[in-house]
Amino acid sequence: MSEMPLLSARDLQLHFGRIAALDHVDLDIWPGEVVAIVGESGSGKTTLLRVLSGMMAPDAGRVVFDGQDVLAMGEAARRNLMRTQWGFVHQNPRDGLRMGVSAGGNIGERLMAVGARHYGNIRGEATAWLKRVEISPERIDDLPRNFSGGMQQRLQIARTLVTRPRLVFMDEPTGGLDVSVQARLLDMIRGLVAELGLAVLIVTHDIAAARLLAHRILVMRHGQVVEQGLTDRVLDDPQHPYTQLLVASVLAA
Repeated sequence: MSEMPLLSARDLQLHFGRIAALDHVDLDIWPGEVVAIVGESGSGKTTLLRVLSGMMAPDAGRVVFDGQDVLAMGEAARRNLMRTQWGFVHQNPRDGLRMGVSAGGNIGERLMAVGARHYGNIRGEATAWLKRVEISPERIDDLPRNFSGGMQQRLQIARTLVTRPRLVFMDEPTGGLDVSVQARLLDMIRGLVAELGLAVLIVTHDIAAARLLAHRILVMRHGQVVEQGLTDRVLDDPQHPYTQLLVASVLAA
């Protein structure tokens, strides 16, 4: 493992009125590591993801990526980071795709953003990635709006990963999908992340998804990280009463 975290956050604080959305949150993610943030709705997990990815400014705290102060960056520098070294997979794929651009075009745009210019190479790479995410290459010129929700999510993942970003943020990537579709998607994500050696920060309310994908887990409640550690350790022997409740609710389901 690298000696330095790829992304490090310290003492993040954010209030919405009197509500503490983030209450002195610390987090590290190392190269090649998958970290899951779990908790019920309103726990602060999506807010944390938005702050870490520069989409939202905290009231206080620090976020450092590969030695760079993310919160001090200008908008252009942050956009460049998101285009090159970061990726973001949204819960709703429509937020991460251009619905009026073909499937191949969605993947190609991301490649062009990092300097690819040769049309044949771009189309070839797009074709290869469609196969990797289990979409028929024959649909390369189809519009995403004509795809099922599961296909749209797989296309968004292809668009995000095609440039091999060093860090990928995922916000409930299986939310709103049928259980059978979720299982297939999770399996695909796990395979691609391992193959590409990506660092991933995934927000999910799905304990089973966290267990399948993550090396480490952070449990959030009321804006605080109440427990964290190796995924199996936390889920098999939860110490905090809230984590115990979360795990018990899954077992009882």
